[in-house]
Amino acid sequence: MRSSSDAHGLVFTGPKSVAVESNSIPEPGSTDVLVRTRTSAISAGTEGLIFRGDAPTNLAADDELEALEGDLSFPLRYGYAAVGEVVAVGDDVAEKWLDRTVFAYNAHESHFLAEPSDLFPVPDRISPREAALFANLETAITLLLDGEPRLGEHVAVFGQGTVGLLTTALLAHAPLETLLTFEPHAKRRRHSERLGADQSFDPTDREFPDIVRAVTDARTDLTYELSGNPAALNDAIASTGFDGRVLVGSWYGTKPASLDLGGRFHRDRIDIRSSQVSTIDPRLSGRWSRERRHDLTWQWLERLEVTPLVTHEIPLEDAATAYELLEERPDEAIQILLTYD
Repeated sequence: MRSSSDAHGLVFTGPKSVAVESNSIPEPGSTDVLVRTRTSAISAGTEGLIFRGDAPTNLAADDELEALEGDLSFPLRYGYAAVGEVVAVGDDVAEKWLDRTVFAYNAHESHFLAEPSDLFPVPDRISPREAALFANLETAITLLLDGEPRLGEHVAVFGQGTVGLLTTALLAHAPLETLLTFEPHAKRRRHSERLGADQSFDPTDREFPDIVRAVTDARTDLTYELSGNPAALNDAIASTGFDGRVLVGSWYGTKPASLDLGGRFHRDRIDIRSSQVSTIDPRLSGRWSRERRHDLTWQWLERLEVTPLVTHEIPLEDAATAYELLEERPDEAIQILLTYD
């Protein structure tokens, strides 16, 4: 039995191995606040790579987030979507921070210290469960900014995990001609169509690009690869038409991608680009900042119906069950939240 007077944190101890460790609750310094976590969202993509041992261990945990120090080698504390309440403030911090509900890019732990500048007050109209999806929705917004979907285009999204579904939900508000999604799990396909996809297909049903041509009589103008499966990148390329764009939001970790670029890829001038949320596209940085993107994320978090994507809420002490569920039964789970007493 763990003491409620202790802080508890999740540690990836090795491939397919996690533990919950206890420490004393930290005291805030003069410029810190202490946050007691209520819920945190598991990132099935990045944390799945870490859990399986497929993340490059010599890579920095995150160059942009101070809460994530060191590299991705074991043992490792990780996570970047925590929501909680400020329960104590340092001498130099305004009292107005006390009792605020905040979001932080912080690892899975029951208590943590942060400076107010690293916290995002959660608007009153947004619940903690919804706020836990802030980082995923920010990623989806970045994918739209980078992909630049245009009027009348045919667009496809490979992969309908949480980020893929949120990307689909945003694209459904764009003036597209066609929005198709590809996902092997039926539950996620149903969510995809609920969120606005014209049709969602099992990618194993037919060959590409036939499955796209059957709907559009053409190939896509813009294709997102968000499945986390390197093999899907060839299908994404095969689905994309002349001068089309393939935007890769997946992180494959140490898994290699074997690409077939010897056919029409070269002659069709297909553009393959990566997209990652830690930075703003240099072409947009004159007008866009992370602050502007954060504001937009809160707005869309209120507009979209995101709570049906939360399929499981699991106590921190049972975190191993959560990762095993994502690994072994992805047809049942979409977004898992860890909860804290």
